[in-house]
Amino acid sequence: MEKLISFGIPCYNSESYMRKCIDYLVQAGDDIEVIIINDGSKDSTLSIAREYETAYPTIVRVIDQENKGHGGAVMAALRAATGIYYKVIDSDDWALTEDVKEYCELIKKHRSEGIIIDLYISNYRYEHVADGKSFSMNYRKYVPAEKVIGWNDMKAFGTETYLLMHSLLYRREALLSSGLDLPEHTYYVDNLYAYVPYPFMKTLFYHDIDFYHYLTGRFDQSVSPNVMFGKYKQQLVVARRMVKAYKLEELKKFPKMLYKYMWHDFIVIMIVTYLFTVGGKDNMKERKKDWYDFLKEVKEYDKKMYRRMRYRSKLLIAQFLHPWKFASAVSVKLYYYYQNKKQLG
Repeated sequence: MEKLISFGIPCYNSESYMRKCIDYLVQAGDDIEVIIINDGSKDSTLSIAREYETAYPTIVRVIDQENKGHGGAVMAALRAATGIYYKVIDSDDWALTEDVKEYCELIKKHRSEGIIIDLYISNYRYEHVADGKSFSMNYRKYVPAEKVIGWNDMKAFGTETYLLMHSLLYRREALLSSGLDLPEHTYYVDNLYAYVPYPFMKTLFYHDIDFYHYLTGRFDQSVSPNVMFGKYKQQLVVARRMVKAYKLEELKKFPKMLYKYMWHDFIVIMIVTYLFTVGGKDNMKERKKDWYDFLKEVKEYDKKMYRRMRYRSKLLIAQFLHPWKFASAVSVKLYYYYQNKKQLG
C-alpha cells in the first residue's frame, strides 16, 4: 500500500515521553508510516520502539544508529522514507490522530483532482509543561488558506512570524531534490530545514489547522535560553550554512514574495544567532571574536549579502540596541520576542 505521509521521529533517551507521540500516529492507520530513529539512546528507547514495530508491522519501522544528533536522525528517516510526503515530529511533541487522518484525506482529494502540492503549511500549537496552557501560531494574516497557491500569493510576514519545521509538510521528492543535508551533532538544524528547500517548492497549500503540538518548558530543551547560550557555536555553524545556501543575488532571482520571505527568515536567524553568541556571561572575549569572525566570513563569501545584513536590516538595530554589557538579560527577552511575540503577554 502506498504511504501518503512518512513521519520521522528522532529519539534520544526518549523513554519517558515517546509513547504519546507514537500512539497518536499509529492510530491513523496504514495511510502513513512511522520511522522511529533510535539515535544512540542509553535508556529503553530502542526496546519501546521495537514494541511498536512488532505491534504495527505495516506502519512502524525502527532504525537503530549510533548517535548523530537531531540532524543525523532527520536525514536517516528521510533517506528511509517511502511516503509521498515527509514530516518530522520530535519525540516529545505530537499530532492528534484525527488531524493526521484529515491531512491524509486532503492529500487524497488533491491527488484525485490531479493536483500536486509541494508544500503543505499548517499551524502549530505551543503546549507549556509548567501550567498546561497552550497557544496557537497561525499564518492567517499572510497566507491564503485552503487554496492552491504559489509564493507570490503570500503577503510579507510580520517580524514575529515565520515558518518553522513544525509548520511544514514537504513532498518528499521535492525535498530530496533540494539537496538538503543537515549537519550531524549540531543543534538548531531546523533553521536549515525550514529554509534551504523553499525554492524547490512550487505549489503550496495552507491547511488552517493546529496540526503540530510543540511541547515547551522542559529544562533540557535545546531551545531553552541557557542551553542556547552554552551552544552558541552550534548556532553559528547553522548560520554559516544558511549564508552559503544561497547568495543574495540568487535569492533575488526567486519569485518576489519567496525572496522577501527567505530574507525575512534569514535575518531572524541571524538576529537569534547574534543574541545567543553575545548573550552568555562566560568567555565574553571569545564570544565577541566568534561573532566578528562570522561577519568577516560573510563579507568574504558575499559582500552584497554582508552589506545588506550588517547595515540595512533589523540586525543593525539589534546590535545598536543590544550593548554587550546588557547581553544576557536583553537576549532572553528578545529571543522570546522572536520565538513568539504574543507569548510575552
